[in-house]
Amino acid sequence: MASEGSNKQRRKHRGDNDKKLCWKNRFCLIGCCSFSRFCTKTVDVQDNTSKTGGTGNRSTNLSAFRYSVNNNESTLSTPRACEELRVSSNLRRFTFNELRCATRNFRPESLLGEGGFGCVFKGWIEENGTAPVKPGTGLTIAVKTLNHDGLQGHKEWLAEVNFLGDLVHPNLVKLIGYCIEDDQRLLVYEFMPRGSLENHLFRRSLPLPWSTRMKIALGAARGLSFLHEEAERPVIYRDFKTSNILLDVAYNAKLSDFGLAKDGPEGDKTHVSTRVMGTYGYAAPEYVMTGHLTSKSDVYSFGVVLLEMLTGRRSMDKNRPHGEHSLVEWARPYFRGRRRFYQLIDPRLEGHFSIKGSHKAIHLAYLCLNRDPKVRPLMSEVVEILKPLINLKDLAVSSSSFQTIRSAKIGNASTNNSSLNSLGSFKNKQPPMRTHTLKTSRNEKEQ
Repeated sequence: MASEGSNKQRRKHRGDNDKKLCWKNRFCLIGCCSFSRFCTKTVDVQDNTSKTGGTGNRSTNLSAFRYSVNNNESTLSTPRACEELRVSSNLRRFTFNELRCATRNFRPESLLGEGGFGCVFKGWIEENGTAPVKPGTGLTIAVKTLNHDGLQGHKEWLAEVNFLGDLVHPNLVKLIGYCIEDDQRLLVYEFMPRGSLENHLFRRSLPLPWSTRMKIALGAARGLSFLHEEAERPVIYRDFKTSNILLDVAYNAKLSDFGLAKDGPEGDKTHVSTRVMGTYGYAAPEYVMTGHLTSKSDVYSFGVVLLEMLTGRRSMDKNRPHGEHSLVEWARPYFRGRRRFYQLIDPRLEGHFSIKGSHKAIHLAYLCLNRDPKVRPLMSEVVEILKPLINLKDLAVSSSSFQTIRSAKIGNASTNNSSLNSLGSFKNKQPPMRTHTLKTSRNEKEQ
């Protein structure tokens, strides 16, 4: 009896420890996602103004993803969910415990970022299997987790597995495997060490060189061209934007996040009718108006991203002066002016860009952004236009015409500053102010 009692006590103690461990893991995971600072929302475009204030890309924290530790909490039974999968034989199936160990228990130091789907963690597994290995060894991976309170869910997870599992191309991020266990939904990708194009364009202090921008544009165009014209089933990407273009160590571009991808029209159909989804500022106007989706919708989005790469500006930016919030609408007047096109080029490049290449790239953006989708080029045509632009050496900084325009621009700025100074002198002739009040107002201006 004493032995039986002690066994019961040990089992109870072990059960309590297991419960504590489960809750500890749950709170650890919740804490992890709260560390993420940046997120690009992918939402219903029509509702986006109310959700993001119409800014498109916006820094925010999504609710942390939850892991249920009780099978009764599962919202989707695994057998039913598995039936919906068209799993490629190339994909590895992971257990949740393997991925938890590979990411070191989803600790905050492993967090790479956060998006509409959920949090993304860095991990390590064996080269040709699923077993976790010591950090810094084996194969480095990125593990995307499903946030049950997030903007995307099981349907998008399925789309990601079903599309990327079948699609293999140098300019598409490689999906290594997946985990479907109770209500857990995780995806395992190759790790992209340079992160997203968005980070390099808008969050890094050093600007991307011109040749690197053209290399990235060409790689992304090749990815879209493959989806539209070379894949066994034509695919419309539907969410082409800078945050979905990932870069490897050599700045080769790879498209990621296929949660909103759709099969292209079949037979005699000219378009796919679907609910309007995407990111504000990138979606084609005819798609937003009608819900009619075609490959030319992706071409428009490519034009927006190309324009972002040329200008260094975001597609939507409410911090810009009135009339410049929408990048596309601000840029349209500059498309046709041979001498005005310099005003479109990212000033941080300081003339270190190809004159001929910039002309061609701006004209290409103009074609992609045509309001008539039928006039927009095919992505294969975009690829051919971009190919020669990478190696052009006719830098604007060496051009006398560029120097003339630059000098005139600097002269205008000096004139404007002089006018402001004169205006300031005139204002100083007003009744004298207390010294401490003047200092305060100056400080306020500096802030």
